[in-house]
Amino acid sequence: MSDQPTSEPGISEDLLLEIERQCSVEFTRGSGPGGQHRNKTETAVRLTHIPSGLVVVAADSRSQAQNRKNALRRLAERLAQIERDEAAAKKRSERKATRPSASKRRKRLELKRKRGRKKDARRKVRSDDEDL
Repeated sequence: MSDQPTSEPGISEDLLLEIERQCSVEFTRGSGPGGQHRNKTETAVRLTHIPSGLVVVAADSRSQAQNRKNALRRLAERLAQIERDEAAAKKRSERKATRPSASKRRKRLELKRKRGRKKDARRKVRSDDEDL
């Protein structure tokens, strides 16, 4: 067995260090099971990625170091997902505006005429001899 920390296949240690430099780190008390040790020590880690505003919290373990690694990995995964989503959005082509077909245009105009006749029918009937 090697003493080097194992990382997930897609996330390099250099990338994790770079992300950590761009973050503000806060330590809080974790909740849940773990007894007095967990309730008295600040083992939960909250990372705020300053450039993007993403916030990640890890309080899975009673170890602050392990929670820090978990939070960094989660943040790296989220940033990668956002990057993939943005790349996919750029790939999508813009919709080209098309002219409505002649039948659609006729149908729309007929509906407008029908609506106008309906509104005309609601108007008060005026005779010619009334003064304006």
